[in-house]
Amino acid sequence: MDDVATRIEHTVLGPTTTPGDVQAVLDTAIETGMRACVPPYCVSMAAEYAPGVELTTVVGFPHGQHTTANKADEATALAEEGADELDVVANLGLLRAGEDESFRRDLAEVVAATTRPVKVIVEAPLLDEDEKHRAARLATEADAAYLKTATGFADGGATVADVELLSTYLPVKAAGGIDSWEQATAMFEAGAERIGASSGDAILEEYRRSKA
Repeated sequence: MDDVATRIEHTVLGPTTTPGDVQAVLDTAIETGMRACVPPYCVSMAAEYAPGVELTTVVGFPHGQHTTANKADEATALAEEGADELDVVANLGLLRAGEDESFRRDLAEVVAATTRPVKVIVEAPLLDEDEKHRAARLATEADAAYLKTATGFADGGATVADVELLSTYLPVKAAGGIDSWEQATAMFEAGAERIGASSGDAILEEYRRSKA
């Protein structure tokens, strides 16, 4: 299996995403060996449609301001429906208010609700330097498996500087605005273990052409 393919999560997350859109992403993942990141409502279908594809879905998406209990219940249910990994959105309102223990506990309860690896989306484009460090430290203390740069819906996306910072705490999934192999390479070189991208197929094709 192509190592680069297994480090890309081909993503389809948006307000108008249809089951057909998800199946198209899964077809590409089956063909190429990429992972897939799909909306929560399609997890059960996706697990049945593409049992060989490593599935990620999102929790508390896109703002992270669901109640802790709701996010924990969502994580448990989605794992049972077939998600292999969960990307939970951190509650930046708690972080911005200086309620660090509540921020940590919110994440810790989601992590504790499932045996699946949990990535914490810190939405780095919205944070200042101190907030990025605090978010990363608190997610680490909550036993998160990964940090993820962004949802892709806030202004700005993944940056080399943010990946470098976050990777000093935990493995990083770089996501948000990555649509070329050149950009993906920069993220990998900065320390990203994974890439999340809606154009994962194009990125992988560019990579394979570069090696041909």
